[in-house]
Amino acid sequence: MPHISVKMLKGRTEEQKKNLAQALVKTLTKELGCSEHYVTCTIEDFDAQEWQGVFKEEITDKPDKVYKKAEYDPKDLL
Repeated sequence: MPHISVKMLKGRTEEQKKNLAQALVKTLTKELGCSEHYVTCTIEDFDAQEWQGVFKEEITDKPDKVYKKAEYDPKDLL
């Protein structure tokens, strides 16, 4: 039951989101050796202000869960 959760700033089209989801699912199934049948993927959009809270909750507060660290300060988006 792998689940992919993407959280990002608003501005991408539905087509971009669908293409991203397909690419992520393809990569996940290849790397984990599982069937697409079990994979789900969600994409959530946030504005720059909302992103501050998401960044804190999902990245700053969970350093042991972050496998690729950000190379920017989220406050720079404001």
